[in-house]
Amino acid sequence: MTATLERAPATVRKAGARTPRNREALWFYLLASPWIVGFLVLTLGPMLVSAYLSLTDWDLFSSPEWLGLDNYVKLFTADPVFWKVLGNTAFYAFLSVPLCMVASLGVAYLLNKPLRGMRIFRTAVYLPTLVPLVATSILFVWMFAPDTGLINSFLALFGVDGPAWLLDAAWVKPALILVSVWHIGTSVMLLLAGMQGVPRHLYEAAALDGAGQWHQFRHVTLPMLTPVIFFNLVMGIIGAFQVFAQIYIMTGNGRTKGGPDNASMMIVPYLFDHAFRYNHMGYASAIAWVLFVILLALTLVVIRSSSLWVFYENEVRRK
Repeated sequence: MTATLERAPATVRKAGARTPRNREALWFYLLASPWIVGFLVLTLGPMLVSAYLSLTDWDLFSSPEWLGLDNYVKLFTADPVFWKVLGNTAFYAFLSVPLCMVASLGVAYLLNKPLRGMRIFRTAVYLPTLVPLVATSILFVWMFAPDTGLINSFLALFGVDGPAWLLDAAWVKPALILVSVWHIGTSVMLLLAGMQGVPRHLYEAAALDGAGQWHQFRHVTLPMLTPVIFFNLVMGIIGAFQVFAQIYIMTGNGRTKGGPDNASMMIVPYLFDHAFRYNHMGYASAIAWVLFVILLALTLVVIRSSSLWVFYENEVRRK
């Protein structure tokens, strides 16, 4: 009995010692609750509803009619436009993403030079990302005009007859890819910050070993930039497959509706048309989930392969 009484205060003290930790956990969930509620209500909830609607036929006005997997079967077996749209999107993504990454890396390398007035050039490179996408798209519509456009007028100075760009099935996707390079300002700034964070002693050691500018860039700068390149690659792939505004403004919006012969129709504009132009919300939800699976698969491939080429400064790799 005496031993029990002696142990009681220790038990009370032990339980009381957990109180600050419990309070800390309570404050954590309290402060994180706006994000948790927002995620459940604005992200997870709509995703679950979309998954259900993808298995139904719903026109936004009547009650959804259960179809099972019919929307997916129709999408892959009876919708030839979808395969063309998927090919257009893949063509755009797998050309625009590498082109933007190479261009941003080259521009960041030039902006990292210690020259007078470099801040002005850095500001000029980043400014296009601050211009509204609608204004940029309208500007490029004028620039790509067949007869009076700035690009074809420039080509005419050299005796080159420029194409009809947005009206030509063979040139509309290259034109859209060129537009994507206009928005590399953010990736350039990230790469520039990464370059300025490379320790100087690495360049000094490489110079002592006789490495020139090219070898220093290849063996010092690039490995140290691989985390930033990895981030830009993942975000670039996601953004390229979700491209919408410039497609809708430059080749849609009642003018060419996806370009000649759907040559510029991408997945998200195609989804938008079925959802809000034709009121096929169930079919559009199926397209959205196919896009989600594609992006998830590509992201996982990039993440899994990152261990082969992404280098972190404090990382120790096992051989």
